[in-house]
Amino acid sequence: MTKIGSAPPATCSPTTSGLRVLMLSDVYFPRVNGVSTSIQTFRGALAKLDIEVTLVVPDYPGREIGGDEWRVVRVPSRAVPRDPEDRLMSPGMLYHLDRLLSGAAFDLVHVQTPFAAHYASLRFARQRGLPCLATYHTHFEEYFFHYIPLLPRAWLKTAARTLARRQCNSLDAVVVPSAPMVDMLRDYGVSVPLQVIPTGLPDSQFARGDGMRFCVRHGIAPRRRVVLFVGRAAHEKNIEFLLTVVARARATNAELLLVIAADGPALPDLRSRATALGLEGHVLFVGYLDRNTELRDCYAAAEVFVFASQTETQGLVLLEALASSLPILAIAALGTRSIVEPGRAAVAAATTPDGFARQLVDLLANPQRLAELAAEGVRFAHEWGADRPAQELAGLYRTLVARRALLGPQCRSTAPPGETRAPNAESTP
Repeated sequence: MTKIGSAPPATCSPTTSGLRVLMLSDVYFPRVNGVSTSIQTFRGALAKLDIEVTLVVPDYPGREIGGDEWRVVRVPSRAVPRDPEDRLMSPGMLYHLDRLLSGAAFDLVHVQTPFAAHYASLRFARQRGLPCLATYHTHFEEYFFHYIPLLPRAWLKTAARTLARRQCNSLDAVVVPSAPMVDMLRDYGVSVPLQVIPTGLPDSQFARGDGMRFCVRHGIAPRRRVVLFVGRAAHEKNIEFLLTVVARARATNAELLLVIAADGPALPDLRSRATALGLEGHVLFVGYLDRNTELRDCYAAAEVFVFASQTETQGLVLLEALASSLPILAIAALGTRSIVEPGRAAVAAATTPDGFARQLVDLLANPQRLAELAAEGVRFAHEWGADRPAQELAGLYRTLVARRALLGPQCRSTAPPGETRAPNAESTP
């Protein structure tokens, strides 16, 4: 791990042919979410393309970091009120980011989150005359609705759109993980170039787990029909909807068991709701699982992956399920549409608990259909490998750096009406 305030290791001298990217995020492992996974995946794939990424993220005192900390700078942080999972990086340290990085040279700044990291990235990029882009991971509207519930929804909607528009238009370009996000941001009034680059799957994601081992560990009888949710236990994930689905479906399938591999601020409410619905013996909360071991076993133990969130910018966890040969029943909304709507390996679910429950019961009663979906899911997931998105992101980096070099530090990109991708960008899967 790069120490705060220390010089980068001598072996980390600037590359001679590749780009040097400074990436900032308000979240990273050990905090488990899609942003952390996306950053880790892209950093690994970009390294193969001779692109050196230095990552600035919060520290997580008292939690085991684990994993690869090469060129990761951990900033002292404090807890976020009402959200113990997340951390707020020290504003003073971020304000003096140049000192924190010991004057290291960079070609471009890439921010991953819209909070403290966004403003620190802009300040640093402007001080250095560097291009700055962001990946739009967060659907602000639903985020505001769930976490600021006392204010009128109309006011929150306007505030969310205004914030997103101002943040995006302060940048040189914005990466979005799925095509529907382009239309949404254009409706907000975002005028800078938008490029669709989904997060891909590393080859390691296709390793199979041991479902029997998971069942034995958690006392799940062989006769149980296991369906699975993996993600963060947050209100915007709509997990309570899935509890209602199971409450309806168990009348037809008494062996139904919903495994929830999640943790987060909504977990106490979800446990209470499960009890209120009388779902003892039909819901199993297992918390976060190690991605490289027990989570793979968990995927292998399930028959169907269920997902009801309507706020995803991509829905990376759906691809992970497909890579594990797990059929999907999910509501097709916003970012998940590009995965669910092709209909190859996923079934688009009804948006009502009764309709969703009927589809789930029908799927579990059709082993041939499940087998077909599982086989096609692996083929479909392979089309979302990590290498191609990394190549597209590298192309965008080079375009922005070349444009800045040609037109000078005062230049910022502006997309003409209807433009949805940066120049020379290829389409995505």
